[in-house]
Amino acid sequence: MTHQKITISTTVNAPVAHVWQAYTSPADIMQWNFASDDWCCPSAETDLRIGGAHRARMEAKDGSMGFDFEATYEEMEPEKALTLAMTDGRKARTTFEAAGSGTKVTTTFDAETENAIDMQRDGWQAILDNFKAHTENQSMKG
Repeated sequence: MTHQKITISTTVNAPVAHVWQAYTSPADIMQWNFASDDWCCPSAETDLRIGGAHRARMEAKDGSMGFDFEATYEEMEPEKALTLAMTDGRKARTTFEAAGSGTKVTTTFDAETENAIDMQRDGWQAILDNFKAHTENQSMKG
Protein backbone atom coordinates (compact mmCIF):
# COMPACT_ATOMS: atom_id res chain seq x y z
CA MET A 1 0.00 0.00 0.00
CA THR A 2 1.38 3.41 -0.94
CA HIS A 3 0.79 6.20 1.52
CA GLN A 4 0.85 9.90 0.80
CA LYS A 5 3.89 11.47 2.45
CA ILE A 6 3.69 14.57 4.65
CA THR A 7 6.73 16.63 5.61
CA ILE A 8 7.02 18.98 8.59
CA SER A 9 10.05 20.83 9.89
CA THR A 10 11.38 23.38 12.35
CA THR A 11 14.72 24.90 13.25
CA VAL A 12 15.64 24.56 16.91
CA ASN A 13 18.02 27.14 18.36
CA ALA A 14 20.29 24.54 19.98
CA PRO A 15 23.21 22.36 18.84
CA VAL A 16 22.54 19.01 17.14
CA ALA A 17 23.74 16.95 20.13
CA HIS A 18 21.29 18.70 22.47
CA VAL A 19 18.43 18.44 19.97
CA TRP A 20 19.07 14.71 19.41
CA GLN A 21 19.09 14.08 23.17
CA ALA A 22 15.80 15.93 23.68
CA TYR A 23 14.20 14.06 20.75
CA THR A 24 15.23 10.58 21.91
CA SER A 25 15.26 10.74 25.73
CA PRO A 26 12.07 9.32 27.33
CA ALA A 27 12.16 11.98 30.08
CA ASP A 28 12.21 14.72 27.43
CA ILE A 29 9.64 13.03 25.17
CA MET A 30 7.13 13.08 28.05
CA GLN A 31 7.57 16.88 28.21
CA TRP A 32 6.83 17.66 24.53
CA ASN A 33 5.05 14.77 22.82
CA PHE A 34 1.51 16.17 22.50
CA ALA A 35 -0.24 18.53 20.11
CA SER A 36 -2.08 20.79 22.57
CA ASP A 37 -1.96 21.84 26.22
CA ASP A 38 -4.99 19.72 27.10
CA TRP A 39 -3.02 16.56 26.25
CA CYS A 40 -0.02 14.94 27.90
CA CYS A 41 2.48 12.12 27.43
CA PRO A 42 2.59 10.27 30.77
CA SER A 43 5.04 7.58 29.62
CA ALA A 44 7.66 6.98 26.95
CA GLU A 45 10.25 4.30 26.20
CA THR A 46 13.05 4.28 23.65
CA ASP A 47 15.43 1.45 22.74
CA LEU A 48 17.76 3.36 20.42
CA ARG A 49 18.92 0.59 18.11
CA ILE A 50 17.71 -0.93 14.87
CA GLY A 51 14.86 -3.24 15.87
CA GLY A 52 14.42 -1.44 19.20
CA ALA A 53 11.01 -0.32 20.41
CA HIS A 54 9.67 3.22 20.65
CA ARG A 55 6.55 3.66 22.77
CA ALA A 56 4.72 6.74 23.96
CA ARG A 57 1.37 7.06 25.72
CA MET A 58 -0.59 10.12 24.67
CA GLU A 59 -3.79 11.08 26.46
CA ALA A 60 -6.14 13.92 27.21
CA LYS A 61 -5.42 15.45 30.62
CA ASP A 62 -9.10 15.00 31.56
CA GLY A 63 -8.82 11.25 30.92
CA SER A 64 -11.50 11.28 28.21
CA MET A 65 -9.30 9.61 25.57
CA GLY A 66 -5.81 8.40 24.83
CA PHE A 67 -3.74 6.07 22.72
CA ASP A 68 -0.40 4.30 22.59
CA PHE A 69 2.01 5.25 19.81
CA GLU A 70 4.19 2.21 19.12
CA ALA A 71 6.90 1.75 16.54
CA THR A 72 10.22 0.04 15.88
CA TYR A 73 13.44 1.80 14.99
CA GLU A 74 14.26 0.85 11.41
CA GLU A 75 17.10 3.37 10.96
CA MET A 76 19.33 4.77 13.70
CA GLU A 77 22.13 7.17 12.88
CA PRO A 78 22.77 9.16 16.09
CA GLU A 79 22.56 12.94 15.69
CA LYS A 80 21.69 12.51 11.97
CA ALA A 81 18.54 10.47 11.31
CA LEU A 82 16.10 7.89 12.60
CA THR A 83 13.21 6.05 11.01
CA LEU A 84 10.28 4.62 12.93
CA ALA A 85 8.20 1.79 11.46
CA MET A 86 4.74 2.05 13.02
CA THR A 87 2.63 -0.99 13.86
CA ASP A 88 0.23 -0.24 10.96
CA GLY A 89 3.08 -0.35 8.39
CA ARG A 90 3.52 3.41 8.02
CA LYS A 91 6.93 5.01 8.49
CA ALA A 92 8.25 8.30 9.85
CA ARG A 93 11.81 9.47 9.11
CA THR A 94 13.32 12.36 11.07
CA THR A 95 16.58 14.07 10.15
CA PHE A 96 18.77 16.44 12.15
CA GLU A 97 20.96 18.93 10.26
CA ALA A 98 23.19 21.68 11.61
CA ALA A 99 21.79 25.07 10.51
CA GLY A 100 24.07 27.85 11.68
CA SER A 101 24.05 27.70 15.48
CA GLY A 102 20.81 25.70 15.44
CA THR A 103 19.46 22.41 14.14
CA LYS A 104 16.92 21.83 11.39
CA VAL A 105 14.62 18.95 12.29
CA THR A 106 12.57 17.49 9.44
CA THR A 107 10.09 14.62 9.66
CA THR A 108 8.51 12.95 6.64
CA PHE A 109 5.77 10.51 7.53
CA ASP A 110 3.25 8.31 5.76
CA ALA A 111 -0.26 9.68 6.12
CA GLU A 112 -2.97 7.45 7.54
CA THR A 113 -6.35 7.20 5.87
CA GLU A 114 -8.73 8.04 8.76
CA ASN A 115 -8.02 11.78 9.10
CA ALA A 116 -7.62 14.63 6.62
CA ILE A 117 -4.09 15.36 5.41
CA ASP A 118 -4.23 18.94 6.78
CA MET A 119 -5.30 17.67 10.20
CA GLN A 120 -2.43 15.16 10.28
CA ARG A 121 0.12 17.75 9.13
CA ASP A 122 -1.13 20.30 11.68
CA GLY A 123 -1.10 17.76 14.52
CA TRP A 124 2.40 16.50 13.82
CA GLN A 125 3.63 20.09 13.33
CA ALA A 126 2.11 21.12 16.67
CA ILE A 127 4.02 18.29 18.37
CA LEU A 128 7.23 19.37 16.60
CA ASP A 129 6.59 22.97 17.69
CA ASN A 130 6.23 21.73 21.31
CA PHE A 131 9.52 19.87 20.85
CA LYS A 132 11.23 23.07 19.64
CA ALA A 133 9.91 25.11 22.60
CA HIS A 134 10.90 22.41 25.13
CA THR A 135 14.36 21.94 23.66
CA GLU A 136 15.13 25.64 23.45
CA ASN A 137 13.93 26.11 27.03
CA GLN A 138 16.17 23.23 28.21
CA SER A 139 19.10 24.63 26.21
CA MET A 140 18.73 28.04 27.89
CA LYS A 141 18.79 26.42 31.33
CA GLY A 142 21.76 24.34 30.66
